[in-house]
Amino acid sequence: MNEKDLKEYEDNIKLVSSLKKSNKYNYLEGKQITDEESGSRVYDFNGSRLPSVTTVLSATKNQQFLKDWKARVGEAEAERIKNLSSKRGTAMHKFLESHIQGVGYDDLTPIGCEAKPMAQKIIEVGLTPVEEVYGSEVMLHYPGLYAGSTDLVCNHNGLETIVDFKQSNSPKKKEWIEDYYAQIAAYAMAHDAYYGSTIEQGVIMVCTPDLYYQEFKVSGAELRSWKHKFLKRLDHYHELIFDEKERTKVDQKILLEEFEEDKQQKELEVLAVQVRNGEIPPDEVFEHFRNEEFLRFFKNKYRKEIHGMSPDYLRKIGYKKPTKKER
Repeated sequence: MNEKDLKEYEDNIKLVSSLKKSNKYNYLEGKQITDEESGSRVYDFNGSRLPSVTTVLSATKNQQFLKDWKARVGEAEAERIKNLSSKRGTAMHKFLESHIQGVGYDDLTPIGCEAKPMAQKIIEVGLTPVEEVYGSEVMLHYPGLYAGSTDLVCNHNGLETIVDFKQSNSPKKKEWIEDYYAQIAAYAMAHDAYYGSTIEQGVIMVCTPDLYYQEFKVSGAELRSWKHKFLKRLDHYHELIFDEKERTKVDQKILLEEFEEDKQQKELEVLAVQVRNGEIPPDEVFEHFRNEEFLRFFKNKYRKEIHGMSPDYLRKIGYKKPTKKER
């Protein structure tokens, strides 16, 4: 075996390295089909046809940047680049899927030879923090609203995480990939809604043909914000696609309102914890207590703990203990 063959053998071994698997979630299989009427991709879950996340985002996307790019490079060149990128991305995903599943795979075509080292870069850098795999190429759906396939659901650095793999012709900036964030937020929301999980993080792993690796993470309040943005896009999508009589049985406007109410509640909870723990300067806390909604929430949630706080601290933050009558 010469040096070149040995290198190729070692590379293939890397691609079939096993990751720890878990059956924590029993994933439901849907069918991915093309809707004959619209020509768009839809998912069938138990007879219910749902638009894909990518279809929703594509239909509601600002197309001006794409139009400007096509005008600059020409229609033919734009189509060539698009097709090449799509084929390379598919090949890269196949290498990564095989690695995660622990099966052997190789692709000796020119596209495969270009995609393979990109997959290896993601494996060596991006997948190192993955402690446990729950599912690969998982079909997810939010009942009655939308569906899609995510590349990986896993435990990543101790957090339940949705991972999406992306190939790119050149490095990305965060402001250029808003749809990536909306996509991963939609998958997280669907996973939580159907499986009762608490997906805490989304990770977008990007690699270019010259093996430049980038990673974009989203969690906490930022992840919630992207869920909110996706729901607005979904609402817009239904306005574009359906008339009033054909609207989905699940009213996405109501869902959006509930999400916003829940978001406000979560914000109050986070702020209350910070105040309780003394993590906010007293003068800022005083300003928060001028908000009657927050003051009421704080009193109700931490009534017992308030009585354990030092009087000096309570004076500093401008908080008065409830009287016996108020209690």
